[in-house]
Amino acid sequence: MRADALIDTGAILALLDRTDRWHPSCVDAFQRLRLPLVTSEAVLAELFHLVGSSRREMKAAWKFVRSGALVLGSIETAELPYLHALMSRYWDRPMDFADATLVYLAKRESLSAVLTVDHADFATYRIEGRRGFRLLPESPP
Repeated sequence: MRADALIDTGAILALLDRTDRWHPSCVDAFQRLRLPLVTSEAVLAELFHLVGSSRREMKAAWKFVRSGALVLGSIETAELPYLHALMSRYWDRPMDFADATLVYLAKRESLSAVLTVDHADFATYRIEGRRGFRLLPESPP
């Protein structure tokens, strides 16, 4: 899987919502990346949960997901213990399942850049316990 970066739920929402304060900086970062970006099924589950029952927002989310801008990095059953270990490691700053999938995919796919609005958490997370993430956009709005 050839990709430049991972993408998190909040960044997808910011890309879709022109009123989001992160929208301009996420669009700028997104346009500079080689597509597709890697994400997980857990991120998509969060996305569609947060989009809720708005038909317009759901349609925009589906259009983005099916645009070719994303590729799903699947998590196999045998990889779940690694996710459990990650979530346990960050007990003092609770890591949700979607974030754990992205940290794991970063390790597995040799990626260190993540398009996210969750800078506080992803600045804390480490790939293989050592390497930090390159956060995109580079500075919060």
